[in-house]
Amino acid sequence: MTNNTSTQNDIRKQFEEKLMELKNSLPPLGKNIGNSCAADTLNSILEILNLKDIKNDYFNNLAVPFSGFAHFIGKNGWKGPCGAIFGALAAIGIISGGQSKIEDLDVPKVYGKALKFAKRFEEEFGSVMCEELCGFDLNTDLKQYVKTRAWENKCCNFILFAVDQVSKITRKELRQLWS
Repeated sequence: MTNNTSTQNDIRKQFEEKLMELKNSLPPLGKNIGNSCAADTLNSILEILNLKDIKNDYFNNLAVPFSGFAHFIGKNGWKGPCGAIFGALAAIGIISGGQSKIEDLDVPKVYGKALKFAKRFEEEFGSVMCEELCGFDLNTDLKQYVKTRAWENKCCNFILFAVDQVSKITRKELRQLWS
């Protein structure tokens, strides 16, 4: 086994280990009103990339409103996507850039990866919109969302899928820029 293959397997193994950890650690977070699916998704991937020490609070704080944004309903009826999607898209951008800014000519490739992720997510769950996925308008039905344990029964699956798919969609960048 070459060193490159070994490091590639290491990053894959880290994603697999994180997924196993998340299966146990995510469900209890549903009892925490301050929980954020976008932040949980992004922070999980940042930990795998060993970026947890570079002021993770900034990334966490950046991601939190994207979960809350799912509650927004535009004047034309537009409803925001699931926070796990936001977290995954942010992670795709971070992974694609490595330790530096994404080159202008590479931006369309990153867009393509983001579109691929969103398409896979929608194919898997039937929608990308938070309300359609969890079954509740969190502006008016937050108590029912909590009471029915939608986080544990539904939302955790969105995060697990997001983390797994990000590792698959960005495997080349993970190997080249993060191993």
